[in-house]
Amino acid sequence: MKSRFYFVFVVFYCTALAIFTVHLRTASDRTFYRLCLVHTQRSRLKQQLEKKQLQVEAMINPAAVSQSLDDKEQNN
Repeated sequence: MKSRFYFVFVVFYCTALAIFTVHLRTASDRTFYRLCLVHTQRSRLKQQLEKKQLQVEAMINPAAVSQSLDDKEQNN
């Protein structure tokens, strides 16, 4: 009778351990997916920011400002 109890206990313990392991792995996969998603979004936003910075620098570049003023004077 005692050996039967130990056998049931071992089976129950192994089953619980397997379920817990699957749960941890699923949580880990979700966390990794979210991390990759955030990294991708961050990279995209960084590229957009760099593009906007280049546009602003092109607009405030002294040569561009001078040319813009010359164009306005010619139109008037």
